[in-house]
Amino acid sequence: MRKKVLITGGSRGIGEAAAKVLAGEGYDLFLVCKHSEEKVKELANELEQKYNICCQTVICDVSDASQVETMIRQAGEIHVLINNAAVSYVGLLTDMTLDQWQQVINTNLNSLFYLCRLIVPQMVRRREGKIINISSVWGNVGASMEVAYSTAKGGVNSFTRALAKELAPSNIQVNGVAFGVIDTDMNVCFSKEDMEALREEIPADRIGTAMEAGEMIRQIINAPAYLTGQIITMDGGWI
Repeated sequence: MRKKVLITGGSRGIGEAAAKVLAGEGYDLFLVCKHSEEKVKELANELEQKYNICCQTVICDVSDASQVETMIRQAGEIHVLINNAAVSYVGLLTDMTLDQWQQVINTNLNSLFYLCRLIVPQMVRRREGKIINISSVWGNVGASMEVAYSTAKGGVNSFTRALAKELAPSNIQVNGVAFGVIDTDMNVCFSKEDMEALREEIPADRIGTAMEAGEMIRQIINAPAYLTGQIITMDGGWI
């Protein structure tokens, strides 16, 4: 039986790239997204035809615990969980509404709890599993105008380290990747000039690609089991 990977935020950006890379490795996929039903189905069909794998899709708002419970009942056995779904808010903290704050925290942080509490028991039963949590350099150092996002990603980092210690005796590895600027739709709120200014700050002198992010995720999945509880930064030397 092939191993199955569940990817949240699986229709685009880093999630889409991870799906493509892991399909090439022969994994079956369970792709979760909130809105882009047509796009995620197109991606699934493409990967099934190209790699002869099984790729299931589901529409689910992972910020909603009840929707996650329904979704997990459809997912079956999951061997690798990639918590990638994310939303951001760019602006002053004092301009945020309570609903906006809660949406950022629920999507970026609470969703990890909703998914892990349901998937971890089957991993413990098998005494095998991998959890990859997608974080950000802002979770390491914080960013002005992105307080909620920085707070959530800082929580992702602590969640990762703590859960790794809890699950290490069961041979389950939990790691995170703190990405810098990656060329995805998360950057649509920034102007061309903003992106150019960011590029100039990065020692690698370019923005990272989603496929590079997907390749990093693959490498962590394939890493020795002794690698756990780590937040690996991939940012072109930026932070």
